Amino acid sequence: MDEYTKRRSVTKSIVLDADQSIVWQLISSPGHLNHVHPFCQVNKPVFWEENHHQDELIYLNGMHYIRSFVNWIPMEGYDLLIGEKDGPQSYVVWKLKSISESKSQLTITVFPFMMEKWPRIASYIPFSFWVKPRLTNYLDSVLSGIDFFIQNGEEVPRNFKGRHAWFS
Repeated sequence: MDEYTKRRSVTKSIVLDADQSIVWQLISSPGHLNHVHPFCQVNKPVFWEENHHQDELIYLNGMHYIRSFVNWIPMEGYDLLIGEKDGPQSYVVWKLKSISESKSQLTITVFPFMMEKWPRIASYIPFSFWVKPRLTNYLDSVLSGIDFFIQNGEEVPRNFKGRHAWFS
């Protein structure tokens, strides 16, 4: 995974009013993005077995991405590759940790494929002022959608917290 973790990244966290086991049960269930992801049109499992997890995410704008899970640690999180089939892949790390009996923290880090071939110095300004703000907004919407579902027991409204230029 070194080839992915050398890229620039964006990280966002949220503290959830839920026990770690409740959050894990949610984020590890097949098709969970249907309930929590504000830009998800459809999330369907391709494989959802003990040692092999893969699903398809169709965004509101019709873009099809495949999520292939490469590391799965029960109650702690997972790592995955996401992108169009046979296209460039972003590396994503979901980490879950307990804060107390009734609170947990969920952190998502994305190592996007955008600008991966650019020299590091040349990518600094476009990444900092174009990619990072949009990706931070995206992660905030996804994490807020998870919080919304946990708090309300209802599917998150589409485009919750506003439309997104890349996925709505």
